[in-house]
Amino acid sequence: MRRITSACLLQTMRFDTTSDADPDKDFEIFCGKLDRKKIRYSIEDKMKEADGSLVIKIRKQYNSYKPDGYLD
Repeated sequence: MRRITSACLLQTMRFDTTSDADPDKDFEIFCGKLDRKKIRYSIEDKMKEADGSLVIKIRKQYNSYKPDGYLD
């Protein structure tokens, strides 16, 4: 029998400037949603592109699995 003891996702996300959107505000809203849902996360990298978009690398808890060793 196999059992997952801990899990984590590493994602690269792009917050665009389409329709006059503010990528920094979109990023703050995204982080607020994670906080409200009590999803643990860590921002690995955050960079601003030449066109104004924001690219982040985020490590976050996967489903309800423990992120032991991934977010310490």
